[in-house]
Amino acid sequence: MKAVVLLSGGLDSYTAGAIARRDGYELYALTIRYGQVHAVEVDAARRVARALGVAAHVELDLDLKAFGGSALVGEGEIPKGRDLHDEGEIPSTYVPARNTIFLSIALGWAEVVGASAIVIGVNALDYSGYPDCRPEFLR
Repeated sequence: MKAVVLLSGGLDSYTAGAIARRDGYELYALTIRYGQVHAVEVDAARRVARALGVAAHVELDLDLKAFGGSALVGEGEIPKGRDLHDEGEIPSTYVPARNTIFLSIALGWAEVVGASAIVIGVNALDYSGYPDCRPEFLR
């Protein structure tokens, strides 16, 4: 069994990848440089890919800064600590449709490598404000 894992370099994607590996999947890691302010995440993704023993690791450039709309791609300040926002309001760190776009790209690579699964790790605290982290979206 093969799986494409979206690997950001953070704890959520590392954990999701480790669970998939434990469950017997051969992992194909995909890291997308989307213009994020914290490029250190890409270095972490390389280390995580090595630690997970992935079959392949693709790093793809896709500049979402052109769309704007998020502190994560340089539009405004990234809040310190949790982005405290009113209930129902989308946080300033939400990159419009980022996970939707990433999952679409992962699906394309999954077809190429013959993967039967796509693995994504999202933070349970994120789903309240990020539309494409919500359980109903991911189902």
